[in-house]
Amino acid sequence: MDMVAVEGVPTWRDRKRYLWILSLITPGCAVIPSQLVLRTGQPIFWWLGPILIFVIIPVVDRLVGDDGENVPDDAYKWLSEDRFYRWCTFLFLPLLLAGLIIAGYMWASPELSVLDKIGLATTVGLISGVGINAAHELGHRVEEHERWLAKVALAQSCYGHFFVEHNRGHHMNVATPNDPASARLGERVWEFVPRSVIGGFRSAWQLEKSRLERKGSRAWSVHNNILQAWSMSVVLFGAMLAVFGPTIAPYLVLQAVVAFSMLEVVNYVEHYGLLRQQLPNGRYVRCSPRDSWNSDRLVTNIFMFHLQRHSDHHANPGRRYQTLRTSDVAPQLPAGYATMILLAMIPPLWRRVMDHRVVENYGGDITRTNLLPRRREKLLAAYGVDKQLADAA
Repeated sequence: MDMVAVEGVPTWRDRKRYLWILSLITPGCAVIPSQLVLRTGQPIFWWLGPILIFVIIPVVDRLVGDDGENVPDDAYKWLSEDRFYRWCTFLFLPLLLAGLIIAGYMWASPELSVLDKIGLATTVGLISGVGINAAHELGHRVEEHERWLAKVALAQSCYGHFFVEHNRGHHMNVATPNDPASARLGERVWEFVPRSVIGGFRSAWQLEKSRLERKGSRAWSVHNNILQAWSMSVVLFGAMLAVFGPTIAPYLVLQAVVAFSMLEVVNYVEHYGLLRQQLPNGRYVRCSPRDSWNSDRLVTNIFMFHLQRHSDHHANPGRRYQTLRTSDVAPQLPAGYATMILLAMIPPLWRRVMDHRVVENYGGDITRTNLLPRRREKLLAAYGVDKQLADAA
């Protein structure tokens, strides 16, 4: 069933319902490079992941444009409970694993050059980075089996602590200086990624340690969600090394690094420079759609399970991906995530495109943004703000 009768208006149909199946093309791209190379003789297809994510999707995104449709209130419950949408995320995982296994076989082959193996590892890593997004969707659910599947999805990237930090750390501290995953105005992506990786791990461990202590348990126990997730990575990588040999180890590590780096660059894009208002008691106002960058480009949304409707996700983290809405009050990115990731890789271009948008989002008042502390004075001067007056305010 793909339509529902809404009182007082014509029957509403979810026009994107079967488009979500296209999201499975992404993990499929880790499975098919070997066949493309075999049939065409072109080794460029070992790099299919970067070609898809950074060339094809941005171009098609630009041509297709925005979505613009939101689910009506009366259809929300029906759409949330439709299990078709859940299976789109469930099926992502076996395809992801199949791609890694095929890649392991190819990495062990003496027929591939080192450059070809690096290209395949990059492809698998980028697909695994998108797989973290599937884990992100599953990890927000209350159903126990979906939360376990989230940990499974994180095994390939060795980023199991994300399960804890994202839900209980990032969502609590987003768009504040306390959040390692919220980029600051003036911060380059190359500075942000290591800060977010290290800070996210520290935060996750402390959160899980505190949770277990409240339950009267030790941090180093089988009840630790981080250790559970990491143990899945150990088992997965151990099995891959046992089957295909130790020569694949560098490529296993490379694809994991590419995967979690992809996640962190997306984090950089999602909250760059945004800051929630701080109350007199030191707390921050409740998270709203204004505290995340939004993009409603249809194609990238389909491939990333509506992740670009990030403003609604943070304002309503319990909503399933198919019910997320685009918001007019949210700050809008000029392009989809795939394009914005490319811009982020070139800091001067990124700042030319984004810095003025951040400041304009706060009515031209740069003091209301999440400023990088060591560049604060320079940024204030660039916008004609006296540092002493800003400090006094």
